[in-house]
Amino acid sequence: MPTKYRPMLEAKQLSKSYNNVAALSNASIHLKPGLVSGLLGRNGAGKTTLFKILCGLVTPDSGTVNIMSKCAKPIGAVIEEPGLYKYLNAYENLKIFAQIQGAPTDNQSLEKYLKEVGLPLDRKDPVRNFSMGMKQRLGIAIALLNQPEILILDEPFSGLDPTGVASLIKLIKKLARQNIAILISSHLMAELYKCCDFLYVIDDGEIVNQGSTQKLIDEHINFYSISAVNINKAEAIQPYVIDTEKDKATLQCSGQLIPDILQNLLQSGYQVTSCVPEITLEQLLTPSPK
Repeated sequence: MPTKYRPMLEAKQLSKSYNNVAALSNASIHLKPGLVSGLLGRNGAGKTTLFKILCGLVTPDSGTVNIMSKCAKPIGAVIEEPGLYKYLNAYENLKIFAQIQGAPTDNQSLEKYLKEVGLPLDRKDPVRNFSMGMKQRLGIAIALLNQPEILILDEPFSGLDPTGVASLIKLIKKLARQNIAILISSHLMAELYKCCDFLYVIDDGEIVNQGSTQKLIDEHINFYSISAVNINKAEAIQPYVIDTEKDKATLQCSGQLIPDILQNLLQSGYQVTSCVPEITLEQLLTPSPK
C-alpha cells in the first residue's frame, strides 16, 4: 500500500472515565498523511479528552494508540488554547519553546516557522497585543518546531472573526499539502466543512458517525444557501426555493441536483458567489442511512 494511503495514526476502542462518568467510549479514529480530518461535537462531547489521549497527556482506561512514524516527536498539538508567554514577542516565544523541545534555535530556523504560519517578522511587541488569530498561528508554529508528521488542533477557530477563520483554513490546507496528517476539532459544522477531507462526529464520548466530509453532507443535507446578484428572479431556483432575498436564496433539494441548478444559473447569466450547504450538528448525529 502506498505510504500516502497508510494511516499515520490509528486509535482503537479508546475509553476514559472520570469519577465513574464516561468521557470517551470505544472511540476509534485513523489519520492519514496529507489529509485533514475533523472531529465535530458539542462542547463536552469528549473531543479534548480524545486529543489528550492521542498526545500522551492522558492514559486511556482501555484501547490503543499506534503511531506509524519514525520521528522522535511525531505529534505537534495545540490543545484548548496556545500556552504563550504573553509578555514576550512572537520570536521570543518561539525560541523558548524550541529550547524546551530541543529543536533548532538559530535565527534562520525560527524565522522559517514564523513565515510558514504567516506571522510578520517585524512585530516586536508582546503577544498579549496579538489578535486571537495571530495567537493561534503562533501556537501552530510552536507545534511545528519538531517537524511533526501529525498535527492536532483543538477548537482552532474559537474566537476568530470570519477573516481570521478563512485565513486559518488556508494555512491548514497548506500544511496538509506538506503530507502532514491533521486532526482538528470544532463544534461548528461550517468551518470543518470548508477544510476537512474526512469527518468524525462525536456525542457523549462516542463516535456516532464518520465518513468523507462530502459524503456525510450529501447523505444528510436537504438545504442549500446560494448567493448571486438578483438571484430571487432566477427561474432555475423556483421549484426548490423556500426562502429568498434579493441576492440570496435558500433551496430545499438533494445535493445531486445542485450541480445542474448552478449550471442553469450560470447559463442564465447569474454569477454565483457562494453555494453553502446548511446543516446542523444535530442532523449529523443521526447515523447515515444504509
